[in-house]
Amino acid sequence: MSWIAYWNAEPTVYVSDRHRQVHYETVARDIVGVLPGQTARVVDYGCGDALSASLVADRCAHLYLCDGAEAVRARLAERYAGRLNVGIISPQQFEQLPDGGVDLIVVNSVVQYLSMLELQRLLTIARRQLRPDGALLLADIVPPGVGPLTDAAALLRFAGAHGLLLSACAGLVRSFFSSYRRTRREYGLLRFDEGQIIDLLERSGFRAQRHYPNLGHNQKRMALLARPHSEQPQAQPIGTLPPQPGAASGSTTAA
Repeated sequence: MSWIAYWNAEPTVYVSDRHRQVHYETVARDIVGVLPGQTARVVDYGCGDALSASLVADRCAHLYLCDGAEAVRARLAERYAGRLNVGIISPQQFEQLPDGGVDLIVVNSVVQYLSMLELQRLLTIARRQLRPDGALLLADIVPPGVGPLTDAAALLRFAGAHGLLLSACAGLVRSFFSSYRRTRREYGLLRFDEGQIIDLLERSGFRAQRHYPNLGHNQKRMALLARPHSEQPQAQPIGTLPPQPGAASGSTTAA
């Protein structure tokens, strides 16, 4: 099972329906906190089921929900059929948006599932799609030292704060035997420390800095806010990986 096949099926990263709802609401509220204004055109790239996207759509001019999984896009289209300022698009359709027409691109909990080549391509396209004063928010970047146990601890703290502790404990057990663990063991996660991801963004035509807080519940992971600069992106070897630790196997928590 590839990552796209995993997300196109029924993901096992959520310990309960309540966890799934609270997760998406938390992320949506965090995105609202970085919106540039009511007239903004926003892309949530790799949005997943985006259960609380209306919170974002209420505070911007247009919200594109972009996901590579066909089944996810079908659910999004049904969920937001009545929202005139919400568009459901594929990554291919994202590439076809008019150049320089987007104010904010949010890429949350996506980078770890990409290859280096895919990430470099995404950054190139994002820079082209953004307005000169626009911004790219990369969130939930996994540092080399953050593994399944750290993720599990973050989930348990989050669950405890929302009355989900028992279901979280049961979910961790299920996750150990799940397709997520097998897929993560086979494909691994793309990881960066802060200096590596900032350097990659700089070479891709952005000025970048650490952003606090990270979107969602896991503050051991990172968010970076990047803005296009006027200089041409530097030529770089395609697919060059930063130093990577051995891929951690057996994730015990949500993505």
